[in-house]
Amino acid sequence: MLRLMHVHAHPDDESSKGAASTVKYVHEGVDVHVVTCTGGERGSILNPKMERPDVLANITEIRRAEMEAAREILGVTQHWLGYVDSGWPEGDPKPPLPEGCFGLVDPEEAAEPLVRLIRSVRPHVVTTYDENGGYPHPDHIMCHQVSMVAFEAAGDPDRFPDAGEPWKPFKLYYQHGFNRPRSVAIHEAMEAEGLESPFAERLQEWKPDPAHDARITTRVPCGEYFEVRDRALIAHATQIDPDGFFFKAPLALQQRVWPTEEFELVVSRVESPLPEDDLFAGVRGRDDLD
Repeated sequence: MLRLMHVHAHPDDESSKGAASTVKYVHEGVDVHVVTCTGGERGSILNPKMERPDVLANITEIRRAEMEAAREILGVTQHWLGYVDSGWPEGDPKPPLPEGCFGLVDPEEAAEPLVRLIRSVRPHVVTTYDENGGYPHPDHIMCHQVSMVAFEAAGDPDRFPDAGEPWKPFKLYYQHGFNRPRSVAIHEAMEAEGLESPFAERLQEWKPDPAHDARITTRVPCGEYFEVRDRALIAHATQIDPDGFFFKAPLALQQRVWPTEEFELVVSRVESPLPEDDLFAGVRGRDDLD
């Protein structure tokens, strides 16, 4: 059985980043694991319908229940790494991060539970965020740093010797789900059909970055699973407004215009010519998968 591990910062990230390709692989019989670094305790309530005192008072338990619902929809095994959400610092200058939060951990020390998971699950492929976190949330940046330490340390018997038998994954990817070319393509298709695009204002501020776009190496066809992706997103009711931004572009238009999810191959210990359309390119069929 092929095994895939996604490392994410918060509950909801697994549903907003790469979720359709996740479902594709689950349907193919891949054993997919999602690691959630924090509990999302300091996440803002982004759905106006959930801005209630009872929700605020029980946000930790509610976000955990949302993750359980999304996990069932996606069909994955999910693991909590156990760190505390840093929140999104606002202001100029930004205030210091709260003591004890994930954004302040030592990546070398914080990698130990992830190393333990990698050695237990033995994934062939691991995905995480790039050096900017996908966007500069302190937990996303720390997720990248911890993932990079753990990916290399998991196969080294001299590092974290008490964390299980060493295991060296074959490939490491960064997620590039929120890329500008995708937004431009959907924006132009909506305007061509006389629809109001949710991307218009955002694209005015989002400057082209061809060098960053060129980092994408892998486009996984997964349009048929966009509907499941959306159901998993909606399960995170405190974070996702079902009438909000994520759902303004018609599903059929997305499937026609941009039916893939994008990744950047960062480390490969197998032969996998680029560009790819499969995270397991070069891995499938090997006789050393176990």
